[in-house]
Amino acid sequence: MSTEVSGMIECRPGARLWGPDDEDSVWQAAIDLFLLNNGNSYDALACLFGIRNSFGFRPLAEGRGFPADASEALRTEYATYGGPPDVHGTTWITWSELAVADWSETDSSGTRSRDGVAGNETDWGPVWSVMRTLGELHGADQVRLVVWFH
Repeated sequence: MSTEVSGMIECRPGARLWGPDDEDSVWQAAIDLFLLNNGNSYDALACLFGIRNSFGFRPLAEGRGFPADASEALRTEYATYGGPPDVHGTTWITWSELAVADWSETDSSGTRSRDGVAGNETDWGPVWSVMRTLGELHGADQVRLVVWFH
């Protein structure tokens, strides 16, 4: 049985203007992952999110769950997949975390690097490009990718 990834990039534009604790600094949906990522390589899912991690990667963002402060659009999209009863591995990661990750780190065999399986030159490149641009506009901590698996 295959594992599919779904999700959305969100940002908090108000945090740059009013600060992250302001009541108007809420997360906004930016773009659905489906529009950016055509790939479903298990080694990328393993190194990023710990899903199907038979490769022995140290995941960047495993098992964080669904963000309590998610945008309404993300909540709606997540619900269309059935939420917790029908999805697994829900997690999220900020652009600031991705920007400082060690992309040369390898899996347990030493043959696959993060960069090689999920870097800018892979199917994840467009995702990183959008997150990078939003991070430059709104701040790296104010941009995140939320994903779930089915």
